[in-house]
Amino acid sequence: MPFFDLPPDQLVRYRSSATAPADFDAFWAETLSESRAKPLEAVFEPVNTGLRLFDVFDVTYAGFGGHPVKGWYIKPHGVEPRGTVVKFIGYGGGRAVPQEHLLWPATGRAVLVMDTRGQGAAWSRGDTPDPVGSFPAHPGFMTRGINDPKDYYYRRVYTDGVRAIDAALGRSETNPEKLAVVGGSQGGGISIAVAGLDSRVKAAMPDVPFLCDFPRAVGLTTRDPYGEIVRYLSVHREKAEMAYRTLSYFDGVNFSARSQAAALFSVALMDDVCPPSTVYGAFNAWAGPKTIESYSFNNHEGGGTWQERRQVAWLDETLG
Repeated sequence: MPFFDLPPDQLVRYRSSATAPADFDAFWAETLSESRAKPLEAVFEPVNTGLRLFDVFDVTYAGFGGHPVKGWYIKPHGVEPRGTVVKFIGYGGGRAVPQEHLLWPATGRAVLVMDTRGQGAAWSRGDTPDPVGSFPAHPGFMTRGINDPKDYYYRRVYTDGVRAIDAALGRSETNPEKLAVVGGSQGGGISIAVAGLDSRVKAAMPDVPFLCDFPRAVGLTTRDPYGEIVRYLSVHREKAEMAYRTLSYFDGVNFSARSQAAALFSVALMDDVCPPSTVYGAFNAWAGPKTIESYSFNNHEGGGTWQERRQVAWLDETLG
């Protein structure tokens, strides 16, 4: 894949045209208040996985609308965790199996892995249904409910993410001063949204994040998932203004501007799934202390395990 986006000297100065609607904060305050009015009912059921150095729990808690959301909670066996990381999953994937989430417990931290409702059949398994329907939508998740912000799919997902923070903080061993969020691609976008919605998040690690800078992303790349929106609007030609209005409530740029957490972003300059300018759009809007790792010759895989190593070191530096 060749370089196709802005050159590096322009990326570092790039500012997104995305703007938050006037009622953005009220919309999200009402959304979270409605869901928190229902009991969290978080259940952590111990499971035997053969991972003798870790304690593993099958998690269920009430997310958006009180709908049950699954997850994994894993912590080092026999010691108090050094902190807690809430992890979100990439597009199409689910919580899979605990063995795939041992990085953070291996550093002495607990990890709560949120399953993504309705997903988990593309590249890893999920176990959380989405009981909410929508008007006609393009296959995938990007246009489900795009006619109205209150119906949009990611309203439910982002709320599930904030409720995952509630569940993590409900554990007696969770140190609220050492709470971080992490995720790659879609998971990175969710981590940005959650950090913007919940000030209890102290550190965020969005890795090649998706769901950022919709005005630039849609049409800049031909790749999915942004391509789902293009194909939807190629049929529903009259709904572009409505769609972009809905997306403005879910744009990572607007959440970035509201987060005071410390942040470590990553970006890949050959990424044609989440174009680098869209990542910089969110990064440059971030209100808290921030740094970014740039991988010049990588596509959407980004820095891979190299970036994970950087995240471990950065989190030690940031939260101790």
